[in-house]
Amino acid sequence: MSCTIIVGGFFGDEGKGKVVAHIAHKDKPVIISRGGVGPNAGHTVQVGNKEYGVRMVPSGFVYKDAKLCIGSGVLVDPRVLKHEVESLGVKGRVFVDFRCGVITEDHISRDKGSTHLAKKIGSTGSGCGPANADRVMRLSPQAKDIPELAEYLLDVPKAIDGALKKEEVVLLEGTQGFGISLYYGTYPFVTSKDTSASQIAADNGVGPTKIDDVIVVFKAYPTRVGEGPFFTEMSAEKSDAMGIQEFGTVTHRKRRIGSWDGEMAKYSAMINGCTKAAITGIDRIDKACFGLTEFGKLSKKAKDFVKNAENDIGCPVVLISTGPELSQIIDLRDEYS
Repeated sequence: MSCTIIVGGFFGDEGKGKVVAHIAHKDKPVIISRGGVGPNAGHTVQVGNKEYGVRMVPSGFVYKDAKLCIGSGVLVDPRVLKHEVESLGVKGRVFVDFRCGVITEDHISRDKGSTHLAKKIGSTGSGCGPANADRVMRLSPQAKDIPELAEYLLDVPKAIDGALKKEEVVLLEGTQGFGISLYYGTYPFVTSKDTSASQIAADNGVGPTKIDDVIVVFKAYPTRVGEGPFFTEMSAEKSDAMGIQEFGTVTHRKRRIGSWDGEMAKYSAMINGCTKAAITGIDRIDKACFGLTEFGKLSKKAKDFVKNAENDIGCPVVLISTGPELSQIIDLRDEYS
């Protein structure tokens, strides 16, 4: 069997979507299943000149032979899900665990109407916080209670277990980032649940003894959307002058840019149980590295950055993204298998 978890090591937006999509094409999983909070986080995948932004469907959807699942720990907005299934053309491939919590219009209204969430914390307004609060209070509907979700229902843990017993490949895809974990992030400027690898396993009903690898994705220049501490943040003037401007997939808010945070990377790797790491945005360390697919062709500046990052993280960097497109990546996993 082979079960790999992929999570974000900083504040989200690390490029997990691209990493998941790349690994899916290489490893050919039969199931890609999502953990995490819900539609408050977006993943972007670029294939050729086409860019996809997803909030509910696993970002590994671009690998057409995988069953796409949403684990029981994830909140589902039926409207967002239906829109993505139709727009991405993945009807018949998407499945929702029947125990998933469901986001209602009331949850969204309460999220957007809360001064604390909307203004102080910087919530995305997608209803996840109130929906998780109702779930804890045992008031929230489940997917099995919603007729429009009937065609998607599945016992996701059972499906994953069946695949692993057949020694097939399964990918578990995390959302958000370590820095906004309810337990380990910059509380109270965090999301409404844990985001670590342990939580992603639990969200999908996969026991810890069944996990083979935990790949933590780090960004060469970390970013953060919304409020909260950001210890290596640089001024907007400086990041603009460097040509680094990014906007959130869900909110379209301008992302705050920071420099590499070795202490956070080390702590994140520890909590997540990182076995292998990925670094995205190496082309921002040195523009000459854009689009490269061989480690040997990286510049000394880029190689030194990777080496220092490995020392901070405490495990090998096996995936290095050199641009936004799916093929622009260096894959060294075979050297550490």
